Amino acid sequence: MNRKQARILVFTLALMVLGASQALGQVIYDSTIKPLPGNLPSVGAEAFAFNEFGDGVTFAGTSRNLVSVTVTLSSFACQSGNWFSGNCVTTPGATFSIPLTFNIYNAGSPLPGSPIATRTQNISVPYRPSADNTNCTGADAGKWFDAASGLCFNGQAVNVTLDFSSLNVLLPNSVVYGVVYNTTHFGPAPIGEGAACVGSSAGCPYDALNIGLAPVVTVGTKPFFNTVYQNSPVAAEYCDNGLAGTGTFRLDSPTSACWAGLVPAARFLAANTPLTKDNCKNGGWQTVTTASGDPFSNQGQCIQYFNTGK
Repeated sequence: MNRKQARILVFTLALMVLGASQALGQVIYDSTIKPLPGNLPSVGAEAFAFNEFGDGVTFAGTSRNLVSVTVTLSSFACQSGNWFSGNCVTTPGATFSIPLTFNIYNAGSPLPGSPIATRTQNISVPYRPSADNTNCTGADAGKWFDAASGLCFNGQAVNVTLDFSSLNVLLPNSVVYGVVYNTTHFGPAPIGEGAACVGSSAGCPYDALNIGLAPVVTVGTKPFFNTVYQNSPVAAEYCDNGLAGTGTFRLDSPTSACWAGLVPAARFLAANTPLTKDNCKNGGWQTVTTASGDPFSNQGQCIQYFNTGK
């Protein structure tokens, strides 16, 4: 295990999706995990000193009218106390809000191509649950308990979905994407140390927000294996120790493979143009989904969803 992977493993809700429209869509790229686990390995803007983080992807299928993008995040934030000090306390259901930006560029290496689209959306992120001193003890002390898996975690995985349906984005077959949000010291417009939360017992929740990393791509492909795109002003955060430059959103040293087995978790949903309920017929229901990426059980359910949105 190399230094980058070791650091990421140290940072190892409810599903939050926008209300589905009546649009149908196809999942054309997916590296998210279903069902969503309690947490994933992750990297955060504050902890890993980046201003933008993403990947290069190639889409499956033929649908290219972008409907939505889902990103898996990992929340280590507590309402009081901290995940790293073992005294996290959170009121069940409590959330914090943060603007999240998703940028899409034409494919390019080592730099992405020209911008295609950008979407900034205020998202509500859950604070991770309180420390469970009954089920999480010993080496797991201070973590929260995930009853579904019987495991204890420091952070909590959450899916957030950004709606692109009104932007009329027609995707090419391959793109580079980047996720952006501001923290105390990083992002395009760092919030700074003057925020009230800096002096609180829990610190600022956005500083404890990470981007989840999955092990594999299940729909579509990655043109550059074992690497990511990132923009960091800190040379040591790059696999090549900044040899190819810092402060630029670029491919992170594809020859070093230091991101092996770690894929930013994202899902792209796109629609055909035009799209009607006829797309449900002749087996089409097996290849289209709801606007939030859920599959259909049969043709009738697909047609009903198109007619009613349910």
